Amino acid sequence: MTETSGTAHGSTSRPLPVLDQDPFGPEVLTDPLSFDTALRDAGPLVRLSTHDVYATGRYAEVRAALRDWQGLASGAGVGLSNFRTEKPWRSLSVLLEADPPHHDAPRWVLAELLGPAAQRRLRARWAEVAEETVDRLLTGPPGSSVTFDAVPSLAEAYPLRVFPDALGIPDEGREHLLPFSDFLLNAFGPRNDLVSRGAPHARALSAWVSDHCTRETYAGEGDGFGARIWAAADRGEITPRQAPLVVRSLFAAGVNTTVHALAALLQALATHPDQWRRLRAEPSLARAAFDEAVRWASPVQTFFRTATGEVRVGGSVVPDGSKVLLFLGAANRDPRRWPDPDTFDITRDPSGHLGFGFGIHQCVGQSLARLEAECLLTALVRRVETLEPAGPARRRLNNTLRSWDSVPVRVRLAGSEQNVSSIPSGCLPRTIEEYTV
Repeated sequence: MTETSGTAHGSTSRPLPVLDQDPFGPEVLTDPLSFDTALRDAGPLVRLSTHDVYATGRYAEVRAALRDWQGLASGAGVGLSNFRTEKPWRSLSVLLEADPPHHDAPRWVLAELLGPAAQRRLRARWAEVAEETVDRLLTGPPGSSVTFDAVPSLAEAYPLRVFPDALGIPDEGREHLLPFSDFLLNAFGPRNDLVSRGAPHARALSAWVSDHCTRETYAGEGDGFGARIWAAADRGEITPRQAPLVVRSLFAAGVNTTVHALAALLQALATHPDQWRRLRAEPSLARAAFDEAVRWASPVQTFFRTATGEVRVGGSVVPDGSKVLLFLGAANRDPRRWPDPDTFDITRDPSGHLGFGFGIHQCVGQSLARLEAECLLTALVRRVETLEPAGPARRRLNNTLRSWDSVPVRVRLAGSEQNVSSIPSGCLPRTIEEYTV
């Protein structure tokens, strides 16, 4: 239901629209598309009565807000809680929830660490692991069918191997990475049932992560991301206090969003057989397919910002200290920006989507996520002729993420007589920058 009530404080604009549906309710979290449409149609800025916050879901306004770190800050927390006015009850992210100048040194260190040099170094190994993962899963003669759940078998199994390897953490305990990140992202929303269900395990998960952010964890792991972060502290590029927080940021963001982006990609390709055929015909579309899935499905749905003064959004003024909820998923399907936005089309130019954020807080590891997707898709394209659903997919609800808990699929293995000379044995040699946001 949409109504109008009051004007934005300090504004002479017409009254702001008010939406009374809870964006963190189970119905919207399961399927946000109707809510997103109502949000965009209501206006460039609305109020959400259930949480007494401002919100925007149009592409132009969301993009501008993500860019305006001075007026719409992250340092008060990117969740519903306002840490300008209340004591933080959780650890804040040294990247997502810090603004310049506190944000600059950790961001610079990670940008250097995860940049093109790291991708060139990791490419061959990640391609090899992708081939191993797919070959182990897809056993059988050419033309035979194999049924499996794409979430645990591929979307989780592959990133949970390659990224922790690159980080330098031991095999034991890696099963904590997804539950830790899942609870952290739930905590950005209201303290609803999703937060309550995860709370009993949160302390133990956080303790495990903290224990694996120390210098001692990475002793002798000179080539891993963790060891390199501590080496940056030794060089004075970040402080010893910042180093474990930078490592912790990789625990939180290095796996979870990639897992859910890969799950979204595999679900999209399974339910759009014409797009799978197109990808097999043109394997060089692998990166574009991944970015189109991120635009179309938007695994990261929302982030909050906090007004540091009176900030104008969409022609109305947001008062100082007010929370503004940015709907990245709604922006990524805004027909004002995208032609036919509800269509999943891997031949679309997806550049400019907001699935990895925008501005100084955009995902610093997005190119590594693209590399993982490229390697996994390349391995699948070589082995799989057809890809289709094998049963209903099931959502995993989260206050911040739109994710899948289960995506059953059935594949038919490619025949040995098929000409695959156009499909390279390693990851496709796209340039790193080609599909950056």
